Amino acid sequence: MNPSNQANHVMPTYARFPLTLKQGKGAFVWDEAGKSYLDFVSGIAVNTLGHAHPDLVKTISEQAATMLHCSNLYHIPQQNALATRLCQLSGLNSVFFCNSGAEANEAAIKIVRKYFFDQQSPRRHIITATQSFHGRTMQTLTATGQDKIKVGFDPLPLGFQHVPLNDIQALSKAIDDNTAAILLEPLQGEGGVHLAQAAYLQAVRQLCDKHGILLILDEIQTGVGRCGTMFAFEQAGIRPDILTLAKGLGGGIPIGAMLASAQVSPALNAGSHGSTFGGNPMSCAAALTVLEVIERDDLLSNVQQRSAQMQTGLQNLVAQYDCFDEVRGQGLLLGLAANIDVAPIIHACREHGLLILGAGPQVLRFLPALTITAAEVEQALFLVEKSMQGMHT
Repeated sequence: MNPSNQANHVMPTYARFPLTLKQGKGAFVWDEAGKSYLDFVSGIAVNTLGHAHPDLVKTISEQAATMLHCSNLYHIPQQNALATRLCQLSGLNSVFFCNSGAEANEAAIKIVRKYFFDQQSPRRHIITATQSFHGRTMQTLTATGQDKIKVGFDPLPLGFQHVPLNDIQALSKAIDDNTAAILLEPLQGEGGVHLAQAAYLQAVRQLCDKHGILLILDEIQTGVGRCGTMFAFEQAGIRPDILTLAKGLGGGIPIGAMLASAQVSPALNAGSHGSTFGGNPMSCAAALTVLEVIERDDLLSNVQQRSAQMQTGLQNLVAQYDCFDEVRGQGLLLGLAANIDVAPIIHACREHGLLILGAGPQVLRFLPALTITAAEVEQALFLVEKSMQGMHT
């Protein structure tokens, strides 16, 4: 059976590019014909250390030979070690492990509601931002501030409200006696690469403290070094009550995590939540290796340096081409906003050997591995310009 016939048996839930990738090494991937591509998608901010990183390969191989899975009915050393490290890095108290970002956000919603239930408080509602993206489960798609992903799935769960990002007055007006939490991305990835301003996040933290409500930060795409600090919230000088992680945490192995403060953590007790695969030895061993390599190789400094280099190059494109309006983002989660549909640009870049993706119809999104080199950034910028020149001839 050829691949096209096989694809007929996979539900068509993705508008796939006409490309089959077979292998990856570092910042490069190869298709079935042997053509190489510079990968500035990284599995949508997942391949933190690039492809086939030797440390991660070694960890996965050794762990597979020891134990892939162990029920959470027993203590799991790798899970304990990873939870300890994440709490040290974040300043939070404890961790619930799951398999994905949507599951991490589901856990965050559940712990908020259980926290107020335990206090015999009626607070249940959660305020989120327009253009946000929090997942595809029923609760998380309702929390998401994009109507397009909700079509056909009604009736939707109750208890969510949306306000514009960076509008503290609108947020303040939305808070009432039923408000339990505010859920935000420090940098909206899927929604167009929109940055939550540091002053805004500081004001949100103050609002939460004033009203006795909880702050959840969704760092599924921004966390684990992507924005140049281990967590993006550090750059605003605040700390959330609840933090969600996934994507880059496992470097390609599925894992999600929901972290909570000492005040909030007791709300989820034995039997109140669970996950069969969450925090298994393989995923936790992989995540520990990702965190170790980030620290050992000082990848946060690399992210900051490569981000500055990338932003300079993208600003040059804004100056050169009328179709580009501005550079957005932070660290290695960057967007190039356009006033045209960017799909043809993504196609042209792919033809020239560079993989990038969109963040909505008019934003190009760049998500290279945290290990990306200066030479590879220069090559990516060259390929974008080469693609643009080819389109304008």
